[in-house]
Amino acid sequence: MKKTFPLILVFVFGILGIIPFFVPHPFIQNSDEFLRNEFLRILAAFALVLGLGSLLRVHIDKIKRKRENWQYSWILIITFVISSVIGLFGGVRGTGILPTTIGTFQFDIWTIYWNVAVPLGSTMFALLAFFMASAAYRAFRVRSTEATLLLAAAFIVMIGVLPLGDRVSPHLPSFAQWIMDVPNVAGQRGILFGVALGVLATALKIILGIERSWLGGGGK
Repeated sequence: MKKTFPLILVFVFGILGIIPFFVPHPFIQNSDEFLRNEFLRILAAFALVLGLGSLLRVHIDKIKRKRENWQYSWILIITFVISSVIGLFGGVRGTGILPTTIGTFQFDIWTIYWNVAVPLGSTMFALLAFFMASAAYRAFRVRSTEATLLLAAAFIVMIGVLPLGDRVSPHLPSFAQWIMDVPNVAGQRGILFGVALGVLATALKIILGIERSWLGGGGK
């Protein structure tokens, strides 16, 4: 029953998600709107609680077992508790029962988000730029015809979008834009078609119960 019931749920809701794309009847469309806007919100709330509980359990276990970098788990747990208390009782903009202002210093969730979370995210993306540059260096090595074409296209696009491109050739910026609009878009569409077919095949396998690895146990 532990595996049969989830399979039934996946099959039923998978079919309910497919039907509205083929049946334009108002009852079907309204039911689909209810499932997407109301029912999914309830599921998301439960999933959020489950995910946060799992996150805490993993890091508490990491602290108990003194695993690698377990000290950072304390930082996560402490910030999690503090932000949860501020968010639940202080409100988004400090409108809750918990005071979130000390003089001119504010620490409501909105302020924490814009002054802590956003700068941390920007820092993370800035660090990722170095990894992307390193990956591009390895990818642009001329080892085959395809790598040569990739290197040539990347060089033309990079020079074409710079002010230097006009000085090199007045046709270079328009040629760089053509590369972005035609071959690049064609390649992206091919990738998206492949991804869409893969998603469709995987979804059908899961809905029909052919693929069961998501149930755990590693078997069908």
